[in-house]
Amino acid sequence: MTTTRRIAPAVHGTATPAKTPLLPVAWDGDAPFPGRWVGGVSLVAAPVLLAVGVLLRLPFPFFFPEQLAARVEHPGLIAVSYGAFAAGTVLLWPALAVLAVRIGRHSPGWALWGGVLAVLGLFARTFHAGVDHLAFQLADRQGAEAAARFVGETYGAFHIFSAFNVAIMGGWLLLAVGAWRARALGPVRAAALAATAALPLGVLKGTTPLSVVAVAGLCLALVPLGVTVLRDGPAPGRATALRWTLVVTAATALMTLVGRAG
Repeated sequence: MTTTRRIAPAVHGTATPAKTPLLPVAWDGDAPFPGRWVGGVSLVAAPVLLAVGVLLRLPFPFFFPEQLAARVEHPGLIAVSYGAFAAGTVLLWPALAVLAVRIGRHSPGWALWGGVLAVLGLFARTFHAGVDHLAFQLADRQGAEAAARFVGETYGAFHIFSAFNVAIMGGWLLLAVGAWRARALGPVRAAALAATAALPLGVLKGTTPLSVVAVAGLCLALVPLGVTVLRDGPAPGRATALRWTLVVTAATALMTLVGRAG
């Protein structure tokens, strides 16, 4: 007995051409945006930058007059401290995106509201960093006393980001509960993530023991996760790593030059 194989006729003119990606970046199904490499680097680097910023201002009193005086007396140290903290704040958003994706697999509600509030909190802290920068420029030019007087007179002025102060604290608590419920983090690291809510908020804030506990908890919660994310897949070749290092470095330098010119 013979069997007959039917061959489907070729349809001419209907072939779909292969699409060439704009940039050679692998699509990561686990967290397609921001992806494994951006998310993993953020999970590792952002908590470390925040910790550096907090620890460098540890020797100085907490309130804004003393922070302004420290700027005048130790301009380089305070610039690095506040700069590292601001950079860590901005760099933290991809880490939050990756964490929210992992939580969302099993606890989508906790991932949604925890992620939204935490990112809004990052916006508020970035706004505070801008106010810090302006106050430091005033201290550099007119002295710490004049800057402290001006900050004291305007400290309670309303701005739209005041509405996000609750988000700065609440987002971390929701993410911590969600991470524990979804088993994205174990109970110890979820509790450490919740401790981030204790990090002081506002303008020209120094370091307290709670600040150290908060950034230590953030590092304990996110840095090991970042290492896991970076290892969860093939490593880039040497040529690829070098190419992207050059691209990122050149883009950063160009953005810096354009930003200063503007």
